[in-house]
Amino acid sequence: MIKKNDFVELQFTGQVKGGEIFDTNIKKEAEKINLQIEERPFAVCVGQEMVIKGLDNALEEKEIGKEYSIELSSKEAFGERKKDLVKLMPIKLFQDKNINIRPGMTLSLDNYLVKIVSVSGGRVLVDFNNPLAGKDIIYNFTITKKVEDIGEKANTILEFFLRQKLEVKINEEEKKIIITGEKFFEPIIKLLNDKFKDILGYEMVLAEKKVEVEKNKSN
Repeated sequence: MIKKNDFVELQFTGQVKGGEIFDTNIKKEAEKINLQIEERPFAVCVGQEMVIKGLDNALEEKEIGKEYSIELSSKEAFGERKKDLVKLMPIKLFQDKNINIRPGMTLSLDNYLVKIVSVSGGRVLVDFNNPLAGKDIIYNFTITKKVEDIGEKANTILEFFLRQKLEVKINEEEKKIIITGEKFFEPIIKLLNDKFKDILGYEMVLAEKKVEVEKNKSN
């Protein structure tokens, strides 16, 4: 049985109740919504909010290799729709960013995925709610593997929070996970270490990547 703080790999499909699939890492399911993906495992640490709350809670006490289906209310999934997140904004804000807006379009604005509800005169009605807010969701999932290797666990954390792989070495004697990367990763690695040190049983430290500069020698 899977418990909190276990690292697992998932195959999953999420769909709106009575509606279409909105997310999956299964190729044949993605093809149903004309989405081309490379089928690959999706790894998370259970109970650490690496997936939405309702699905995260559902992973506990589940068996590896067994198929499950859960239904989540909007509150357990992407939250209820909030009226105060629908805002009237001057069209000039979009014009200054060279964004040609039209009703119904979705775009990224100030790190939010927003929907343009209407455009009237010099004003734009913008919906900052998550597109799935207020909707009941169904997830079908299978836990395909429990991750035991400490290096794989570290990579799971780094790929999820940094959206990229970094070189990882394990120092068993000092119980350290040595991550090679650019200096600007240091504060992020520190935050991740504070969050996951007790779970991993190892300390994550950054070894700054050395950039070799080739010197041109003039004759």
